[in-house]
Amino acid sequence: MTDFDLGADAYRRRIRVQTVEPGVVVSALEDDFHHFVVTLRHDGARVVSVECDSLRWPWATCPAAAEPLRKLAGMQLSRRFTAAGSYTDPKQNCTHQFDTACYAITHAAWGRAAPRVYDVEVPRRDFTDEGRSHVRLWVDGEPDLAWTISWQGILTPEPPFDAAPWKGGFMRWADTTLAEDAAERAITLRRASDIGMGRGMDLDGIPVASQLPPMMAGICHTMQPDVVEVAFRHVGSIRDFAAHPEALLRD
Repeated sequence: MTDFDLGADAYRRRIRVQTVEPGVVVSALEDDFHHFVVTLRHDGARVVSVECDSLRWPWATCPAAAEPLRKLAGMQLSRRFTAAGSYTDPKQNCTHQFDTACYAITHAAWGRAAPRVYDVEVPRRDFTDEGRSHVRLWVDGEPDLAWTISWQGILTPEPPFDAAPWKGGFMRWADTTLAEDAAERAITLRRASDIGMGRGMDLDGIPVASQLPPMMAGICHTMQPDVVEVAFRHVGSIRDFAAHPEALLRD
């Protein structure tokens, strides 16, 4: 049984990927800030189509990122989580829609019959104490990865993560260093460790995405120069799953 710390002031993310019928994989992602569902159709070798339903999103422009995601049609199925980046530019996509599609692609490539479920717990980081947090990943309800992190990276790493760059190349390192499934799991926890920093921030106090810090420029569909000025805040879209992880992806 997943041993969440229900007393923690924690950001939570759940990803559930399942084959719903032959050639059709549905991948769903939900956390404090997002809820996207991607339906991927494939012929056993290549992606046929990708459609995304936006159920909850932070900026008015996010749902439109379903369009560049459709460029994945025609790509060869791959067990490598990062393979989709060769078919459509991740920075022109919504990061979270794109990741949700990547989970569907790898699920199809593995030919998994059983659902795959990822759960991530990122306790709120202390901005006065090097940004420390103890982050954890479960796979199908079983403990998988646990890191103590700071702004600089993993503080108590065990091999192979003692050699992992925290900034500027973690995904590339994971992709070239780890086996396919292990890389996907590590990327899942790494991504959530960053997204979880939004917990506790007054994001609804930012009326338009162009007012976000300059370091965010160009990182996703909404932050592109021709989009960011009209990316108005979807106020009231944040949810709190700290004490109620069972509510994530609740049908």
